[in-house]
Amino acid sequence: MTPVIDLSKLTVAEKDALILSLLPLVGQLEAALARIAELEKRLATFERPKKTPENSSLPPSKGQKSDQPTGDKPPRKGRPGVARALEPNPDRIVDATLGACPHCAAAPAAAWCAEPQAPQMVYDRIELPPIRPHVTRVRLFGGRCACCGERAIAAAPAGLEPGSPFGKSIEALVVYLHYAQAIGLERLRTLIGEIFALSISEGAISNMLARASAPLTAAATVIAAQVTTSDVIASDETSVRVMKRTCWEWVFVSAVAVLHVIRPSRGADVVRALFGGMRPRVWVSDSLASQRGHADLWQVCLAHLLRDAQYAIDCGDDGFSAAFKRLLLRAIAIGRRREALQDTTLRQYRADLDRRLDRVLALPRRGETAEKLRRRIARDREHLFVFVTDRGVPPTNNVSERALRPSVIFRKVTNGFRSEWGADTYAAFRSVVSTAKANGRSTLGDLRTTLAVALPGGSVSKPG
Repeated sequence: MTPVIDLSKLTVAEKDALILSLLPLVGQLEAALARIAELEKRLATFERPKKTPENSSLPPSKGQKSDQPTGDKPPRKGRPGVARALEPNPDRIVDATLGACPHCAAAPAAAWCAEPQAPQMVYDRIELPPIRPHVTRVRLFGGRCACCGERAIAAAPAGLEPGSPFGKSIEALVVYLHYAQAIGLERLRTLIGEIFALSISEGAISNMLARASAPLTAAATVIAAQVTTSDVIASDETSVRVMKRTCWEWVFVSAVAVLHVIRPSRGADVVRALFGGMRPRVWVSDSLASQRGHADLWQVCLAHLLRDAQYAIDCGDDGFSAAFKRLLLRAIAIGRRREALQDTTLRQYRADLDRRLDRVLALPRRGETAEKLRRRIARDREHLFVFVTDRGVPPTNNVSERALRPSVIFRKVTNGFRSEWGADTYAAFRSVVSTAKANGRSTLGDLRTTLAVALPGGSVSKPG
């Protein structure tokens, strides 16, 4: 133990000497305290809760699912069963009648003379017929003219011109299976051979994808014109690999059209180059800087803010962050009821939400995460509740995230594109099928219609 020094017995010179001897220790103590503060700050970063799909923008595939109990489950609540509806136009009907009574073996004439047999059970048995390609042999006749002596050959019928032996229906199926179902070329060749009894090479499949580029790009150009002139746009982006480089797939969703583009940049110049001088009335997106400033009004995605608030709560802030999360949930609930409310009522709700937000912002915060969230909300508060009084604006940009989900799956399966024209063709394909889905149409049907469009010159060359 350090001995206790009686300062009253020390002379002035001894006190001065003691003070001088302690001065180096003061500097060491200050350095030690600074080091402790630094280590505590670093330790706090390791003690923060782990980010999950529930409290951050991590995709659901990154989450860890908890183990469920394996014991006997309670019986499910009963509900009326629903059977498959019978086919209104069956290809074949098979009637099975009784030849004799199974109970007394009475003869048919005696057993069924009083009451004729009637259907007691009716059901369908569905089978797929053997699938084989339909082959049309085209023979172009000709010969030498007896008058001029020149040779001539007959013109091919429309739609049966010389070129690839595979017709538009096969091309549409190949493009659909490769891009929509993320089936690689090798597996696609095997699938077509085993299911459709059609021998096709990977090179032929690649040529089909190349020929599809021009009509798909033309259709995407029409979709781009619809999107860039729309009133409300929801936008998002995700990474994609093109020729071993990280690029970005952007999606722009309007009420009637969905546009996908793949660009090497994630910056705002992508939006400015696409929209030019046109500005939508409302832009719906997350808080990424490149997504801001492209419209007259901006609706920030409340789903992202809900996850940010949940992360601040997980970090220990049970005041401001919890109240802010409840406020967002209240605003979303009001948004779901907009169609049944009057405009004056919605304006009153908007004013009430703003007053509640004032009180929430004044609540105490705990932790750096909550402080950072509070500063961001105070800066962007005017963009939180645009959707409340504008019925055409969604509270989140989930519609654009759903439009990008097939592309994320395609990226995981294929690991990207080996050419720029392949990436552009895929973006045009996604624009066509996403627009069809948004309008309740068949994606394969719209794809067939798009690929059936005749191109100038009657042929398509490989792009790029």
